[in-house]
Amino acid sequence: MRLVGWALGLLLAAHGAAAQSLVMVATIDGVINPFTASYLERALNTAKERNAACVIVELNTPGGLDRAMREMVQAMLSSPVPVVVYVAPSGARAASAGVFITLAAHVAAMAPGTNIGAAHPVALGEGQMDSVMNEKVTNDAMATIRAIAALRQRNVRWAEDAVRRSVSLTEREALDSGVIEIIARDRSDLLAQLNGRTVSTTNGERTLVLSGARIEEFPMSALERFFHTITDPNIALLLLSLGFLGIVIEFYTPGSFGPGIAGAILLIIGFMATGSLPVNWAGILLLVLAAILLVVELYTPGVGAFAIGAAIAFVVGALILFSPPSVPSPSLPVVSVSGWLVAAIAAMFVFVGLVVARAVLRSQRSAPRSGVERIIGARGIAKTRLSPIGTVLVNSEEWSAQNVGTEPIVEGQPIEVIGIEGMILQVRAILPHSVEHRS
Repeated sequence: MRLVGWALGLLLAAHGAAAQSLVMVATIDGVINPFTASYLERALNTAKERNAACVIVELNTPGGLDRAMREMVQAMLSSPVPVVVYVAPSGARAASAGVFITLAAHVAAMAPGTNIGAAHPVALGEGQMDSVMNEKVTNDAMATIRAIAALRQRNVRWAEDAVRRSVSLTEREALDSGVIEIIARDRSDLLAQLNGRTVSTTNGERTLVLSGARIEEFPMSALERFFHTITDPNIALLLLSLGFLGIVIEFYTPGSFGPGIAGAILLIIGFMATGSLPVNWAGILLLVLAAILLVVELYTPGVGAFAIGAAIAFVVGALILFSPPSVPSPSLPVVSVSGWLVAAIAAMFVFVGLVVARAVLRSQRSAPRSGVERIIGARGIAKTRLSPIGTVLVNSEEWSAQNVGTEPIVEGQPIEVIGIEGMILQVRAILPHSVEHRS
């Protein structure tokens, strides 16, 4: 019996060691949004189910939505699996919302050449945030970050300064200031420094046993990756611009439906993307104005003044699109769009207005009449009495027709087609003297 108990103990110990040998790696690169929040929560739940030794979150973010950031912080604070936030690779940053997320980790680490900080709710445009609102937002953010830093036994004073004075630290300064615990060159160096470290989780003290640990990447799902990718300000601007252009092209080629449907879909996706970014609605209105000016250009003969105005409205709107007069939360990032992208799309607006629109109009105006249009002016015979609707025979084809003339039309009477509405011909009677006059 003793031998059996000893063997069972060895098996249980081996099983426990094996269970702690799994290290899951989640990567968050870009704006913090609802999709990064759901991704992190999914990673932590999976790690709990698989009894992983820890979850390493490789972080590089300019910030993001306050609500998404708070959901991520709550998930990390309540996680029974140790969470290590590693600001990496070199050149990465943990700004705005990234500061809160890094401080919420059980262990905070940074790669050489990275920085952390700048979490103050400053105004991004020319306008200034209302002083009362600024004070409320700042105090709320400071209370949150103080609580996180105190719980994780990190530098509370610096955490306050990150919000109140928007200070930033390099990785060395962060280590010396007690903001992080580790500077690691790469993932292997990070694991070596984590091995044997004891952390406090919701399930009590836990020692990280990572010697020979098995590393497993935990990527975003295809849907999470797609929606996370489009929150890039350049992609969001491109989606909005192509959406507006699709709607405009639908006006140029009415009835084609393809450009209009594609434009509407792109606009919806574009607005979803801007929902995770600080947006200046004046910029959105200028983009709408640019699209309207292109449509006006279609129906206004001239030298393209409206197309040029559309390009100007677009450039101004694009440049201020992600620069709202005030930021309601310190978690939001400072973002901008590429000047080259703005110039390229503006040139596309001018091209559509000056070249494509004119070419389409010329082809529409010079195109020979075909189909039902050719029947206008044709003559035929009434098959029934038109009072005012009946049937006529025109070009050996029977048509529904409506008498729009002043003379009655009876069966067998000659008629002339003067118009068409839908599939109903608009006709009038041909009197005998009209036939003789024409002959």
